[in-house]
Amino acid sequence: MTLPRVSIQHEDFDLTTEVERLHASDKRVGAVCSFVGTVRDRNGGAADSVQILELEHYPGMTEKSIEAMIDAAHQRFDIFGARVVHRVGVMQPLDQIVLVVVTSAHRGESFKACEFLMDYLKTQAPFWKKEQTPEGAHWVDARVSDDAALQRWGIAAANAA
Repeated sequence: MTLPRVSIQHEDFDLTTEVERLHASDKRVGAVCSFVGTVRDRNGGAADSVQILELEHYPGMTEKSIEAMIDAAHQRFDIFGARVVHRVGVMQPLDQIVLVVVTSAHRGESFKACEFLMDYLKTQAPFWKKEQTPEGAHWVDARVSDDAALQRWGIAAANAA
């Protein structure tokens, strides 16, 4: 059975399990790079201002978009495999929200592909974030710094306000 490259889920994920599953699928692997993103307790403001993060997506479209990102990573970098797990629903500060795992023969390609995928995810994946703060709930806009990170890969993104 082939491990899916993309999982969008409400439940938490286990880093060790995800890495082992991707690594075990290919005996050529010499390097595994992973990134785990967590919910912060702030978003450019005072500490402890974010109490809850709610993440929504459009089922089917989101997976297809992330699959295309993984295809782009395979075209740019000499990697063997990649897996993205992204959570949706209601989360609290310190909860895991996203996992990117990349395998290759050597570490350099895995590091670059992992960073490329995260930069791509931050600006192009169709997710909508709503933060609950002491002042009330508000939707989170894209950031110019995320667009700039994607541009260094030669990809223009016009999401940030």
